[in-house]
Amino acid sequence: MWEWGAETFRSISTIIGAMTIIAIGLIVYKHIVLALSAPFMGLVSEKIEAYLVGTDPDQYSNFNWKLLWRGIRVNMRNLSLEILFSILILIIGLIPIIGIISTILLFLVQSYYAGFGNMDYTLERHLTYKQSIAFVRNHKGIANGNGMIFMIMLLIPIIGIILVLPLSVTAASTETKNVVL
Repeated sequence: MWEWGAETFRSISTIIGAMTIIAIGLIVYKHIVLALSAPFMGLVSEKIEAYLVGTDPDQYSNFNWKLLWRGIRVNMRNLSLEILFSILILIIGLIPIIGIISTILLFLVQSYYAGFGNMDYTLERHLTYKQSIAFVRNHKGIANGNGMIFMIMLLIPIIGIILVLPLSVTAASTETKNVVL
């Protein structure tokens, strides 16, 4: 009898542990992609803004190490907070009845930080690091909306992964530009 209970507990623990490791791995992967694409997506955002404002898009620079460093800094901060909140939500998910909302909360947290990363490609040209954090905090709706589409598009095999970043950066650039400028 005890052996069956121990084996069941071990199996459940293995499944929960594997799911936690996969979830954290996906979160880390998302932030690595957002950070390393900062110089390139920053250029996309610049060209979109130049088109919307009516300036010459050729005046902008190419690869920028400063943008890469800022992207890494922003995404390390966001990664730390997202993992912290995700672990807390996963723990809440173990509580019967209350745990039902954990999936929704986890999706909202991931959406917020994905949207934050997409908005920062525009914000990096107009605001400092701290001002960007305050801006996104004051405009959570834009970050969540952009991040929700980002997360949903990632579910589309192959095409979603290819298209999600340029499309979400385009959407974030147009919305952020409307508020910032």
